[in-house]
Amino acid sequence: MKEKSMTIELISGLQARPAAQFVQKANQFDSDVFIEKEGRRVNAKSIMGLMSLAIATGEEINIIVDGRDEEAAIKELTDFVTPARA
Repeated sequence: MKEKSMTIELISGLQARPAAQFVQKANQFDSDVFIEKEGRRVNAKSIMGLMSLAIATGEEINIIVDGRDEEAAIKELTDFVTPARA
């Protein structure tokens, strides 16, 4: 199991379109993927679960990944919510 804490840097947070894109990325992996915010944990492969957290820019989350491709999953999902600066 891998877990990583981070601050959301996406301008629109993880709401609407970015949330849908995150869920699509999470579903590409066989591992179980969860997001935790303020003690609430949801399945990151569920758009309703992710939207229920209402994650805004600057908020702290934990991404938890468990499974055979957890290394690749946590890297790709982390990169998605913390885009590289130009």
